[in-house]
Amino acid sequence: MSYNDTFIKACKKQEVDTLPVWYMRQAGRYDPAYRKIKEKYSLLEICQQPELAAEVTLLPVHKVGVDAAILYSDIMNPVASIGIDFDIVKNIGPVIHNPIKSSADVERLRPIQVEKDLSHIIKTIEILVGELQVPLITFAGAPFTIASYLIEGKPSKSYIRTKELMYNEPAVWFKLMDKLGDMVITYLKAHIAAGAKAVQLFDSWVGALSPKDFQYYVLPTITRIFAELKHLEQPKVYFPGVSSGELLPHLQQVAADVIGLDWRVSIAEGRQRLGSRFAVQGNMDPYILTAPMSVIKEQAKVIIDQGIKEPGYIFNFGHGLFPEASIDKLHELTEFVHSYSTAAIAASKQGSGV
Repeated sequence: MSYNDTFIKACKKQEVDTLPVWYMRQAGRYDPAYRKIKEKYSLLEICQQPELAAEVTLLPVHKVGVDAAILYSDIMNPVASIGIDFDIVKNIGPVIHNPIKSSADVERLRPIQVEKDLSHIIKTIEILVGELQVPLITFAGAPFTIASYLIEGKPSKSYIRTKELMYNEPAVWFKLMDKLGDMVITYLKAHIAAGAKAVQLFDSWVGALSPKDFQYYVLPTITRIFAELKHLEQPKVYFPGVSSGELLPHLQQVAADVIGLDWRVSIAEGRQRLGSRFAVQGNMDPYILTAPMSVIKEQAKVIIDQGIKEPGYIFNFGHGLFPEASIDKLHELTEFVHSYSTAAIAASKQGSGV
């Protein structure tokens, strides 16, 4: 089996014959095999076992036929190395036992030590690079999203404590952003050194900010992270999370290669807001998988037709897969995207005389 580099080509806005497909949270609870593993081990326990984490990472590649694997991990993993004590609690998410409440709490955060504290993550990457015939994407949580957990102490809908610190103690906020930015840069560089073929920065909750606040309180750190990674050839993806359409115009100077879009903005509109600078990824609503296949395919057609109008498009959802999703529908959707996009791209080339 030859190596499938369609995802990498799309990230670099190169010509492809078929659209690449992968899904956020594709190694997850919708898969019965994964649910069986979770009966024995917690998320963090799986991450601590490189062979098992690699096995879970590979499941959707074999079962769904996606064109990229994404490392089975969690955005919270690196914060253990900087001095944060946390658990992933079922039906809640990250719960922080020593949340950040003051300047002193930020000061005590230490630099990340990947080799000492996160060697299991690196080992998982190395195993996967040796086994995969598609690119491996690894990832980190972006500073705002990580900060929201560290400050709130658990997932939040209002982010009141996070914004309270941001507005009332900006010096402390920026110190925290600097430390988390350093953590992300070191962590992702270690991933790439271990063989990762692309990296993604997940900023799942930054859409909670106004464009003005994003631009002032968060964007400088995002810009610095990608500037530090710019010299590395591996594609860099920034996903500004849900409800982030209004933030897109502010990303035009970020040195990423790909921007992930949620389903609240069309591919065409997203490209326009981004100044057509980037490849784009997304943006089907994952809950479309509750619909009949005929409806799923009609919506996919609309997205694909917009996606292929310019080079640089990767089919994905606008956020992560949900536990009740049908693995059979997911497999059928992947096959449909491949077949429909292949025909559409070929017709487009023929129509343009290429």
